[in-house]
Amino acid sequence: MSTQVARGEAFRALHQREGLFVLPNPWDAGAAKMLAGLGFAALATTSAGLAFSLGRCDAQGALSREEALANARAIVEATPLPVAADLENGYGDEPEHCAETIALAAQIGLVGGSIEDATGDAQSPIYPFELAVERVRAAVAAARSLPFPFTLAARAENYLHGRADLDDTIRRLVAYAEAGADVLYAPGLTSREEILAVVTAVAPRPVNVLVGSPSLRLSLDELAELGVKRVSLGSALARVAYGAFYQAAQELAVGGSLVATGQGMSFERINNLFKTRAG
Repeated sequence: MSTQVARGEAFRALHQREGLFVLPNPWDAGAAKMLAGLGFAALATTSAGLAFSLGRCDAQGALSREEALANARAIVEATPLPVAADLENGYGDEPEHCAETIALAAQIGLVGGSIEDATGDAQSPIYPFELAVERVRAAVAAARSLPFPFTLAARAENYLHGRADLDDTIRRLVAYAEAGADVLYAPGLTSREEILAVVTAVAPRPVNVLVGSPSLRLSLDELAELGVKRVSLGSALARVAYGAFYQAAQELAVGGSLVATGQGMSFERINNLFKTRAG
């Protein structure tokens, strides 16, 4: 527990210091080790990256809670860094499902996680406002009951589900902040005006912005100037890796070319990266 306490305190401190920090998203233990070796201060899991690695599309319900937590445990154990998890909608509709998921996340070594307000139902993709707030409140209560700092992010998913309603998104994020969420997050925001409006509305609570999409043309420096505290990459790094793999395999299959496969990182370099043990 002392190690988890230290990781929890370190993760919380990242949100309290000056400036913006990057929270990259490994999809397995190997990716986690590589990112730790590059000097990142913390990591977060990616539900999409994990789904891709299992040959599934990213969709609510594509992963079970057991699968997500097993993947998160492997990432936690791969490095000494604090790890937060993409806990989707808490793997259930009711507030108690969110609370139970936070408790289980803590048991496997996580020191942070996000709960989103997407239902997984295409006909009604976003939870009603009151239920969404109750779900965050239950997750917060579970996090506060732990014997170490657990940083909870609450996600408003409107923009990822065809509902580009900034007013409703801000209303939800403000309510989630009032319910006790430590970090506020609305994936899919792309404009300077939208991001600034969210940062201003929930201040002084930190805001996470999803980067890695071509539609977001703001640099990290520009996001920092807007007051963004944390950026995550979601599935972006996994897509970079799978994109390079697919291109090399496609060139081999279609044209018999070995050019792309010859551009991979050397065996020796990768092998040496994995010789170090988690601290």
